[in-house]
Amino acid sequence: MRAEVGRRPPGFGLLSPLPRTFYNRDPRKVAKELLGKVLVRREKGRWLAGRIVEDEAYLGANDPAAHAAMGRTARNAVLFGPPGHAYVYFIYGNHYCLNFSCQPEGKAGCVLVRALEPLAGIEQMVRLRGLRIEPERSQPREFRMLTSGPGRLCQAMAISRARDNGKDVCAQGDLVIVDDRYRPQRMAATPRVGVTKAAEEKLRYVIRGNPFVSGKRA
Repeated sequence: MRAEVGRRPPGFGLLSPLPRTFYNRDPRKVAKELLGKVLVRREKGRWLAGRIVEDEAYLGANDPAAHAAMGRTARNAVLFGPPGHAYVYFIYGNHYCLNFSCQPEGKAGCVLVRALEPLAGIEQMVRLRGLRIEPERSQPREFRMLTSGPGRLCQAMAISRARDNGKDVCAQGDLVIVDDRYRPQRMAATPRVGVTKAAEEKLRYVIRGNPFVSGKRA
């Protein structure tokens, strides 16, 4: 299965960001409903866009795998609200991960975005990733390297902690999530990836069959 390379969601740049009420809920509900939504970045006068095809829910203080389990710190303060803000952290000394705060203010929770299907600004994403691929000619395995995985998608979308941590994604800005009315036909919940605590919890959500899902596909 190949992505529709270069397909531009109709008028996505004119769509309003998801409202704060969308994020002000249990992260599990938010994670499920984020599948199929479009992450949009304005970068140097151009639109970059990717459909969310994989994410993970983190449940806050009672979730041993969550950053909030250690309590509120300067590093994780965004997780404690208000909802609808970007929480970006640096991991393994080489890449960023993008999350969105959920739950009412004062109660921690978030959703980690794990993979995108590129929709627009693909040539610029390739440059940002430092890849030498031609999407129209590349093999599926090469092309999926663009945004399959949390670190890759952050690099492809020019997301960093300095630029984006704490950013209000419910306001009209350079990083938002919009709904173009696409609805996935097949979704699945699986154990989370890359954690050692509460790893068995089925809090990773994917669009089944999508080639950009990272790791083991459902």
